[in-house]
Amino acid sequence: MNRDPKMWARLGQALKQSRLARGLSQGQLAEMADVSTASVQTAEAGKAPRSRMPYTIGPVARVLGWPDGAIEAVLDGAEPPGGWRDVPAHPQIDAERLGAIITNAMVRATEHATAAEIRAATRIALEEMRRQGLISTTDAVQP
Repeated sequence: MNRDPKMWARLGQALKQSRLARGLSQGQLAEMADVSTASVQTAEAGKAPRSRMPYTIGPVARVLGWPDGAIEAVLDGAEPPGGWRDVPAHPQIDAERLGAIITNAMVRATEHATAAEIRAATRIALEEMRRQGLISTTDAVQP
């Protein structure tokens, strides 16, 4: 079984987008698949399991119309059933959290920089991410 965290995150996004494309809530999907809502949330979170394939993912995928073997195929890099039309290329990023992450990384990386220099570098990085569409242009971050 593939344990690559990036591939599991990819699987989670694909499952979520399949659910949303069908207009289902997590609770509705859980009921239809006869699993808990927490199982659907865990599957969509895309966290790699420690030991074995979670038994609840199969029923969830079947309710979404995925054929047998699709889960493993997606984990191995194949397109999910229905393709990637509705799956965002980048996960949604909370701009305030992202600003804090960048600022903390810069503090660790630049021992002798002043706080003002770090804030300026953070603003530049955020502006570039907005330009590239990674975060919304309306996100206002004050690092």
